[in-house]
Amino acid sequence: MDAHNQNLSFMALAIKEAEKALKKGEVPVGAVIAREGAVVARGHNLKETGRDPTLHAEIVAVKKAAKKLGSWRLEHCTLYVTLEPCAMCMGAIIQARLPKVVFAALDPKAGACGSVVDLSRGAGLNHIVHISRGAREVEAGALLKGFFKALRARKNKGGNNA
Repeated sequence: MDAHNQNLSFMALAIKEAEKALKKGEVPVGAVIAREGAVVARGHNLKETGRDPTLHAEIVAVKKAAKKLGSWRLEHCTLYVTLEPCAMCMGAIIQARLPKVVFAALDPKAGACGSVVDLSRGAGLNHIVHISRGAREVEAGALLKGFFKALRARKNKGGNNA
C-alpha cells in the first residue's frame, strides 16, 4: 500500500477513536500509532471522563504504545491523529522520539505543528518530527464542528457543558 493510502487507512481508524470520544461526551479526537503497517496502539480523548488534563488522545496512545513495545522510544512508529497536536502532546511526541505525525484537521487555537507554534522543526530540540497534514481533514473537521456546535447550543439553553 502506498503512503497516501496508508495515511487514509490509519486515519480512518483514528476517526473511529474520535467517535468513541464523542460518545463519551469528550472532544472527538482520536489517535493511532502504527509500526510497519500494523496498529500498535489506539487512544481517544479522556480528559473529561478521567478528570485529567493530560488525557489527550495522543498521550493515551503514546502511553499504550510504550507499554506494548516495552520502550519509551517509539522511533519506528507513526502517529495518526485527527487534530493537530497541542504543545503538550508535541512535547510527548518529541520525548517518545516519534519520527512522523500525520494529522487531519488544523487547530487554529492550540496547534503546535504550525497553526499557533511549530514544535516539529527542532528549534534547538534534540528531535525533529516530520509532519503530514490533511488526511481525512473533512471527516475529522466535521466531527469537531458538530461537537462544538452542539456544545454551544447546550450552553445557550443553559444546559451543562461537556
